[in-house]
Amino acid sequence: MRLDKFLWSVRFYKTRSQATDACRKHHISVNGQPAKASKEVFPGDKLQIRKNQIDYEILILNLPERRLGAQSIPLYIKDLTPPEAFEHLKLMRDAQIYYRRKGLGRPTKKDRRQLNEWLGGLKNSDENFDEPD
Repeated sequence: MRLDKFLWSVRFYKTRSQATDACRKHHISVNGQPAKASKEVFPGDKLQIRKNQIDYEILILNLPERRLGAQSIPLYIKDLTPPEAFEHLKLMRDAQIYYRRKGLGRPTKKDRRQLNEWLGGLKNSDENFDEPD
């Protein structure tokens, strides 16, 4: 079975074209070698996949005939990804939330004024520069 079709059928990617793009960008390797989307995969092959800042390791147990339901995926693949990879992702998300809550977007003028007051009462950042003669 083709690599892109396998990744799509075990629901690792939503579409085959996304799986193909990941192969083209060298985010997927089979048994330690970068692989094209057309590479044939077999049971016993190990896949290394870089997705969402996590390096997944997957062992192919069997090849499905068609796209699978989410409940039957463990019959075809075994996830060998170390738990530290998921902890790293959680730390990165927590660090991002620390700076600004999700969905708030860029700071407004009001946010900037409040921040300037809190940092020391600077009303305008232009006051720090000397005017040319």
